[in-house]
This record gives sequence, C-alpha cells and structure tokens, in this order.
Amino acid sequence: MIEPLAESVVTRLRRRYPAFHEAAYLFVLSGLQYTIERMYRERHVSGRELAEGCRDLAREKFGPMARTVFEHWGIRTSLDLGQVVFALVDCGVLVAQEGDSIGDFEDVFDPEDAFERDYPWSTPAQLQQ
Repeated sequence: MIEPLAESVVTRLRRRYPAFHEAAYLFVLSGLQYTIERMYRERHVSGRELAEGCRDLAREKFGPMARTVFEHWGIRTSLDLGQVVFALVDCGVLVAQEGDSIGDFEDVFDPEDAFERDYPWSTPAQLQQ
C-alpha cells in the first residue's frame, strides 16, 4: 500500500531530523498560518516574524505549559524553531527565499522568558474585572 503524501513527509522528517517530534513540524506550519493571518497583506514571512508568531501561538494554545510542550518536541530555543523550518524546506514543504537563513531565528526569544518570566499572568483581581 502506498503511504499518503503527508505521512511520507513526516516519515522523512523523522528519519532525517530525529531531534524533533513530528508535532513540532505540524506546529510550525500552524504557526506560519497564524502569522500570515495576523499580517495586513500577504507577503514573505521573515524568520523573526515566524518565530514570534510561533511563540504567540504557543502561549495562546498551551498557556503556561508552552515551554514544557516545546521541550517535549525538542524545541529549547528559537534557533531550534529555525532548524524545524529549514528541515521543512529541505523536505520541500516550505520554500526559502534568497537571503533567508537559519540564523534569522537565533535569539528571537528565550523560552524561559517568553513562557515563564514574561508570560502574561493574570491575578485573581484581574480576572474579576
């Protein structure tokens, strides 16, 4: 039986890039869609914009568990998001433009800061307002 296209891509990704959980690839694609939807007009998304979009989506979807989820997937830095993105490029799922670099994802955010220290915590008084 022939494997569906999506499954074969995920299989290739897991084989070539075993450091990352398959959910990380799917999340980055969701993060790309999330980032595009927040733009005023459709255009190329920079690495920084995609990393920030993934950070924001993770906060929205996973709340204070975002860092734990990312770590479970093998994502410990914003540079790791770049590695996931370029793995998707390598497998033909995404396309990079000339000048795009994995370095565009370096030091965009620190997961500890983004998901813990700078997390938009609500206090009970704020929730009652």
